Parts: sequence; structure tokens; C-alpha cells
Amino acid sequence: MKKVIILCTIMITSSIISSCSPIVQGAAAVSTVATMSNDRRTMGEILDDKTLFMDLGNTVYKDPMLDDAHINFIVYNQAVLMTGEAPTENARDYLESIVKSKSPKIKQLINEVEIMPKSSYLDRAKDGVITVQIETLFFDQEVFHPGHVAVLTERGVVYLMGSVTKREAEHATNIASKAKNVKKVVKLFNYLMVRPAKEVEKDNKRIEEAEKRAELEAKKAELEAKQNELNQQLYELGSD
Repeated sequence: MKKVIILCTIMITSSIISSCSPIVQGAAAVSTVATMSNDRRTMGEILDDKTLFMDLGNTVYKDPMLDDAHINFIVYNQAVLMTGEAPTENARDYLESIVKSKSPKIKQLINEVEIMPKSSYLDRAKDGVITVQIETLFFDQEVFHPGHVAVLTERGVVYLMGSVTKREAEHATNIASKAKNVKKVVKLFNYLMVRPAKEVEKDNKRIEEAEKRAELEAKKAELEAKQNELNQQLYELGSD
């Protein structure tokens, strides 16, 4: 059977149900749910990553030398992570060579492909479920934007990539490690000394607006209480 190459950013639930659909995962960007405004890369960097991701997938998929390989990719800021299985050491080395030759812009290639038979569709489905579970957990916290961390799971090992602070990285790792059936979490982050100034400014504005809203609500409640008190006094005077 032809190898499965990762050409989408998140496993679709219907893929689990259908025995005919390949179970796939991987990412060219950080997350399908991340908006451009939340991305820490420039528009040009995002486009470069997506282009490289698609090129790598298409190249490997069409190469007959890799028919018995199953490869997943994450591309973030021109750093490439590849995972999966290759039948021989030669196939693994060949894969690495064509990936390196694909783009002179590649800053780093992390080769986590194992020499072993291809994983089953069931195993890939389980990995996809872990990835979706972690991405869902990322939404239930406020330390970092979920779109800042890319997630890929291979045989129960979770790989995390993105540009984050040390605090954000530790928090993301702790969350990922608590997901069901995770064997290990591998951190492949680009560490930032501090959060981008624009994000801090945006958060400060949001806090300021929230405080203003709370202040207005408090004043409104105070005025309503006084109004009720005056109404009660008028009622009592009218009763006399």
C-alpha cells in the first residue's frame, strides 16, 4: 500500500471511523485554529513554512524509493521535524538527503524516523486522538495561546514545537504529559527571553478594559441600590 504522507494539520474525526481514509496528522503552521494575528511569525515566515511543508509532502509521496515509508512533518520557522517509520537505514538516510536538498532555507532538520515496519492505521488513529486531546487541553488554560505550540504524536511520543518562553514551554509540556496514553513528551521549542511586546501590550489593554467594565458594573450596582433605597423611602412616605 502506498505510504501515508502528512498533508493536513489535524486529524478529522471521520477519518477514525472510515477504514478507507488514511489517518494523518502534522503541521506546516502552529495550529489550524490559530489566526494570523496570534501567530508569532511574520506573514512571510508563515508562507515559507506552508510552502516547504507542502513541497516536502509532495516530494516524499511521489518518490518510489519511499513507498514503504510512513512520514509525518512539522515545519515551524524553517525548522523541520520528521517522524514515522522507514524500512531500512538507507531509506532513512535517503529521506534525509532529499529533505535537505528541498530548501536551502531549512535552519534545522530533526530526524526522528525509526527503522521499523510502518505503523498500522489503528496506531495512527490512537496518535491522532492524543494530538487532538492535547490541543483541546491547550484551550483550557491562559498561560499561552494554543496556536503558539504545534503538536505531533508518533507511537505515543508527543513532539512540541513553537516559539515560546520558558514558562510557556514548561506549562505546555506539563499539560501534554497529562494526556491519556502519552509515553513521552519531546520539547523542540525555540525559546524566547520574553513575550513579544505587542502581546504584552494587548494583554494589558484587555486587563485595563476588564477593570473598567468591572468598575462600571460596580457603579451601576451602587446606583441601582441607591435607587431601590429611594423608591423604598418614597413608598414609606406615601404610605403615611
